[in-house]
Amino acid sequence: MRPKGPILLGIVGDSAAGKTTISKGIEKILGTDRVTNICVDDYHKYNRAQRKQLNITALNPRCNYIDIMEQHIQLLRKGKPILKPVYNHSTGDFDPPEYIQPKDFVIIEGLLAFHTRRMRDVFDVKVYLDPEESLRIAWKIKRDTTKRGYTREEVLEAIRKRENDSRLYIRPQRTYADIVVHFYRPKGQEEETGGRLNARLVLRPTIAHPDLSEFIDDSGNAGEKCLSISLGRDEGRPVDFLHIAGHTPPEEARRMEDIIWNHLSGLRHLRNHSIGEYQDGLETRISYPLALTQLLISYHVLSAHQVTEK
Repeated sequence: MRPKGPILLGIVGDSAAGKTTISKGIEKILGTDRVTNICVDDYHKYNRAQRKQLNITALNPRCNYIDIMEQHIQLLRKGKPILKPVYNHSTGDFDPPEYIQPKDFVIIEGLLAFHTRRMRDVFDVKVYLDPEESLRIAWKIKRDTTKRGYTREEVLEAIRKRENDSRLYIRPQRTYADIVVHFYRPKGQEEETGGRLNARLVLRPTIAHPDLSEFIDDSGNAGEKCLSISLGRDEGRPVDFLHIAGHTPPEEARRMEDIIWNHLSGLRHLRNHSIGEYQDGLETRISYPLALTQLLISYHVLSAHQVTEK
């Protein structure tokens, strides 16, 4: 049994894979007063101008203080405060460091949080976000042009320059995740980037998942149902695939929410119905596949907390 202390959730993925969107919903479920949420992309060695001069990308471990990142994650696990660096994406430079005191739950998101074994071993739950690549590019263009002051051409050039480092350093972390989240477009909806996206979750046996057996599809047509589970292999290992269709109606989504919450006896007072939110320009919209993904990840975080409480 692990010693008592904060529960650590790691969320890793390439740039604009949806890490912040996923973590915000999980924070709502767990309760913002009980969650510390940090981004370890702040541990860059160089500012934007220096990276350009050195011809190095932020995805490269040599561009980051990996040793300090390791040390701070381990301190947070022990319930100790840290003085975290702050990288300002708007200016491309560093702001004053921030004093962080860990709460009951610590969400750590970033590009390289699973890069070393010392970091991986600290997390109670590890999630890797692996959206359809064309979808991730669309998300990155929208985010960086509307929030970070880049032109479309500059974003596409940055993606091109980062491709090799993404292949070498970011994508290999997928293999260490307990849950892999893959959002993808339905057939015939090539322009969809939001609430109608399908989700496929790879549920690895490295953690105990809730019993969702009533969603097992024996027909062999898992993709046609709103919610279904199928057995298969991922990276050569046996896994469960949870399929959530973008057209899932609210009542079906809430039925699955009920099943998951039934596994969390004594914690139903935390139930929050404003999950699955994402920003589409200035509008806030709802995605049921996103909401169910956030809830399932939260289930594992709360389950780990229950273990330490015993």
